[in-house]
Amino acid sequence: MGVANKTAETDAAVDLYLARVQPPERQADGRVVTALMARLSGTPPAMWGPSIIGFGRYHYRHDSGREGDMCRIGFSPRKAELVFYLPGLEDADLFPLGPHRRGKGCLYIKRLSAIDLAVLERLIARSLAHMNAHYPR
Repeated sequence: MGVANKTAETDAAVDLYLARVQPPERQADGRVVTALMARLSGTPPAMWGPSIIGFGRYHYRHDSGREGDMCRIGFSPRKAELVFYLPGLEDADLFPLGPHRRGKGCLYIKRLSAIDLAVLERLIARSLAHMNAHYPR
């Protein structure tokens, strides 16, 4: 018997979640990113946990034996910044993006207006290609 993944897909409505995001600029950015990720992934958005908007699904299994399901790519429009979950990116991939910071497995961007959206689109496509190579559909 394993421990359940604390971030699981829910049936919450993405549109209702986005309507409550503050500040308004983050809400608008969230709508842009949702449309971009849906177009690139070919999958509709779904809520994962209370605050992650995810696209697609994959099953993982760690060497420790822990396994579960998670979205293939996703993001969270938090109050302070947008947090992107884009596996498979290297630091060098991020250089032309514009102002950002990197955490363990996450990319943080304060506002879409400050970055190069064409680079973000390429990063999302690269992450999707990585996921498709490592976790075929």
